Amino acid sequence: MMKKIAFIGLGVMGYPMAGHLAKAGYQVTVFNRTTAKAMQWASDFENSFATTPKQAAEDADIVFACVGNDDDVRQVALGEEGIFAGLKTGGVFVDHTTASAELARELNRVAIAQGKHFIDAPVSGGQAGAENGQLTVMCGGEQEVFVQLQPIMAAFAKFSQLMGPAGNGQIAKMANQICIAGLVQGLSEALNFAQRAGLDTDKLIETISKGAAGSWQMENRHKTMCAGEYDFGFAVDWMRKDLAITFNEAKKYDAKLPVTEMVDGFYQQIQENGGNRYDTSSLISLLKENK
Repeated sequence: MMKKIAFIGLGVMGYPMAGHLAKAGYQVTVFNRTTAKAMQWASDFENSFATTPKQAAEDADIVFACVGNDDDVRQVALGEEGIFAGLKTGGVFVDHTTASAELARELNRVAIAQGKHFIDAPVSGGQAGAENGQLTVMCGGEQEVFVQLQPIMAAFAKFSQLMGPAGNGQIAKMANQICIAGLVQGLSEALNFAQRAGLDTDKLIETISKGAAGSWQMENRHKTMCAGEYDFGFAVDWMRKDLAITFNEAKKYDAKLPVTEMVDGFYQQIQENGGNRYDTSSLISLLKENK
């Protein structure tokens, strides 16, 4: 029997993710704080919308959420009109928000106390991955629940993995962001160096992308980076939010992140220059300014 699903949060990620679930044949009810957007989604995908998270969660077997930060998750999950207030006993709350591991563990405790289930499931792949149904999902929670969720998440994900108990999905996402920060800075330096040296950067990337230096960022961002165009992905504001969570978690394990801290400082400079909504590849802009 096809499960009833609710989806909370219809931003650049949530809107297409919920759409893929609807296209896969699931009965989906959405909630968004801007009701007009929820109404538009319901029209686009011929499903329904609710006016509160609680209303969306009622009768749902699974509630997915993808909102902004810890405070946003608490706002939609807890309280009289929150997800837990509407979710039935035995139901599953899956949080795709990139948030803190501490919050994931907190929500897991709430779920257990109510006879419900919680999975923290941050995603990687950006807006393009969400639109194309090609996200990667890093999960924390119960094995049995994850096994049931995996084929459903396949509607919008090319790969999902259980990383351990609640909170471990968020820690895996932190590791992902550490990798991206250092990688994009390295790519920025390489492209800036090549341009100043007079190399044809298209030929350069065609060549070195076939070797050990190759990456998704290189393949998908080098042209826009060289052109000074930074409106194609994950915003600097959101990256700094993620890195702040990462630094806080790293202190618990005495894990040193010197390169990541340096790159975070570069992103702060971009914010100070007014580039809050630039995508993360805008690191190269600081190097281009250094004439």
